[in-house]
Amino acid sequence: MHRVLPPLALGISVLSLTACPAKAPPRTEPAPPAAPAVKIPPGCEQNQAGEYHHAENPAFRYYGEDDGGTLSLAVVRAHDSVDLDTPDAGSPSIVLRRTPAGFVGETHAIGFSSTGTPCPVVFPTEVMRCDDAGLTLRSATSTSIDENCRPAPTGAPSVRLEQVLLRGAPDAGSTPDAGT
Repeated sequence: MHRVLPPLALGISVLSLTACPAKAPPRTEPAPPAAPAVKIPPGCEQNQAGEYHHAENPAFRYYGEDDGGTLSLAVVRAHDSVDLDTPDAGSPSIVLRRTPAGFVGETHAIGFSSTGTPCPVVFPTEVMRCDDAGLTLRSATSTSIDENCRPAPTGAPSVRLEQVLLRGAPDAGSTPDAGT
């Protein structure tokens, strides 16, 4: 037996099917962008915390703290008695970050304006090498500031020199130079 739906029932059936909205496909969030690759010298991904001394002047000591992203070096100076100063707010410090642009940051120190006013100064600094012996940094050696402690609008371009920091305290034969 073949049954035919009356036209009204057929119309209602079609309307009920078309009145229901189709289920939208699930929305997918775009994947977050990948973090840029960190480009640092080989060996610098390891923890660089610890004690260092300057290869050319062991009177300068450095105490490093490393959280895996930032290396902070507090600079202290030994005197004739070989006792070390403790870092204070006026002591130079070096802050270096592992970034896509390298292991870079700045050295913070106190300079003096032409009128003798003490001024905070910042020198661009970067890590060139990390190895078992220590760190090799490259930093600007000077900066120009005006009498108001602002970067001078003109001045000689700063030279960047490499500084070698050796791991650990200096050998007993190395006597600190209190004069330089």
